[in-house]
Amino acid sequence: MELNKEPYQPNESFLRLATACPEVGIADVPTNVQNITELYHEAAAAQVSLVTFPELSITGYTLGDLVNQTGLLTQAQQGLRELATITKDSQTAMLVGLPMQVGSRLYNCAAMLADGKVQGIIPKTFRPNYNEFYEQRWYDTWQRDNTTVDINDQAVPFGNDMLFNIGGVNCGVEICEDLWVMDPPSTQLAAKGALVLANLSASPEQITKADYRRNLVTMHSARVIGAYAYAGCHTTESTAEIVMGGHQMIAANGQMMAERQPFGSERLTIADVDIEHLELDRRKQHAANVIGTMVLQTEIGREQQDLLTIVDANPFLPHESAPQRAERLETALQIQAHGLAMRMRASNQQRLVLGLSGGLDSTLAVLVAHKAAGILGIAPNDMIHTLTMPGPASTETTQSNAQILAEQLGVQNQVIPIGDLVRAELAALRHDGVTQDITYENVQARARTSLLFNYGNQQGCLVLGTGDLSEIALGWCTYNGDQQSHYNVNASIPKTLVRHLVQHAADQPNYAPAKQTLADILNTVVSPELTKGEDDDISQSTEDILGPYELHDFFLYHLVRWGDTPRKIQYLANRAFEGIYNKDTIARTLDIFTNRFARSQFKRENMPNGPKVGSVSLSPRGDWRMPPDVINAALWQ
Repeated sequence: MELNKEPYQPNESFLRLATACPEVGIADVPTNVQNITELYHEAAAAQVSLVTFPELSITGYTLGDLVNQTGLLTQAQQGLRELATITKDSQTAMLVGLPMQVGSRLYNCAAMLADGKVQGIIPKTFRPNYNEFYEQRWYDTWQRDNTTVDINDQAVPFGNDMLFNIGGVNCGVEICEDLWVMDPPSTQLAAKGALVLANLSASPEQITKADYRRNLVTMHSARVIGAYAYAGCHTTESTAEIVMGGHQMIAANGQMMAERQPFGSERLTIADVDIEHLELDRRKQHAANVIGTMVLQTEIGREQQDLLTIVDANPFLPHESAPQRAERLETALQIQAHGLAMRMRASNQQRLVLGLSGGLDSTLAVLVAHKAAGILGIAPNDMIHTLTMPGPASTETTQSNAQILAEQLGVQNQVIPIGDLVRAELAALRHDGVTQDITYENVQARARTSLLFNYGNQQGCLVLGTGDLSEIALGWCTYNGDQQSHYNVNASIPKTLVRHLVQHAADQPNYAPAKQTLADILNTVVSPELTKGEDDDISQSTEDILGPYELHDFFLYHLVRWGDTPRKIQYLANRAFEGIYNKDTIARTLDIFTNRFARSQFKRENMPNGPKVGSVSLSPRGDWRMPPDVINAALWQ
């Protein structure tokens, strides 16, 4: 198979969307057409594939009875034809709103314009007729099959059952109130294949309404597993008791991608939406796939050569304000602790034992165990046993921190040096005991695991694992060594999150006695301490061997959560870590990650249970079922 070695281009998977907020002249079609044209050209210059304008943008929304003026309807038709012509030879489609008479009835419509013509007309399905709204006085609703209307001697599709292919992506359209009802038309449009949904809106502002509208748009985008572009009317639509705010939003799968706050000043709101990510989640969820609806093809492509979206360098970390971030971190700890408490109840165990090394992972595990003891109502000293097992490469700093931490947390700790065990086993293997090869390292890891399980048998303890998600992904664990336990509370916690969870615990008042020790552990080099240099300092740095963990966690997230290709991941990493890591470091680390990830599935096949905390898990019984023998697949090249 010949693989694509060309550099990744954003338009391979991203579609650039925009919403526009032009000033409005009520019943002043020439002014509105001029304002729309100006913003359309700005969107086209920004390489937008689809720009959505507000409801009735050609005439204005707050027309009242003026909408029945024959001259206005005629001007609206002329304005529509003028706007259609400016899309000729352009790679930007636009959605505009206008009132349109079909037969003897009037409809509130959205028109898709592309390739120099009107591609289709969509009438509003639900007409609000409560509070400040009075649409049923003027407009009808279309409840029949699609038909055609004549525009400039062209038969244009008219109806609700149609999609538009923009840049290879099916897009659906609804209008304002259509989103606010119990069963929005966009739900069915998504079921029929629309990945992008656009809403031309005129929603007056009220206190708290922006929050409601924001939640409505983001959650609906999650429900339909799609992108949702919402274009609200400019403040110049305000009249009488109605004040418009020009709220503009683009959301994708529950995440706000770009937003113009009510009463903001931005004329265009632009976002790049990852279509591949939406398609992946629809495949995974077997989303409805109704075949047969009308799809109108356009010549619009994807032109963007850059990426407007900010790429999160640390996708596993919460980025909210301090109180919300603390809440997220505490939730993660609670999931871990309650999972452990349930495992202890189910196994009828009152005690657990873990290896406390003075490193980050075992520190997090003992903190989680401490919380679980509180949940179970057992004194930490009665429930939690820790073994500190210094070996030939252990440093005084880590071993001391382990023992001090155990004392400060009020848990049992026993120091069991493994030097004699290691030397005896190496001698039995006729190893010289000096060469620090893989055998030398793994004998230490397995000696510690053997002691933990045997101690567990002796004292009636559940053996608690400490290895984190990043190590599991990379296979950075010894098979039948630290890979094994009865239960692993860190199984779905990546290394970057481990650090933040330990810091979060250190900031809690009930862990104040251990705050300084936790700070020392956080500042200690990440190391398995299985090989030793000439002095007592840590000589074996995991990140010197594998590369930075924040890169590995970035790769892991994009590979497992989104199924992104290595080409795409490298492009995104180059953007996310620009000025932090050079491109050679990123490429080299990505190569290490993909090779180790592919070769390590046999270890993941036998990993113990552990609580799923976030959206990424490598449990072979849950989220990740990968054949352990596929190591030369084209996916990894």
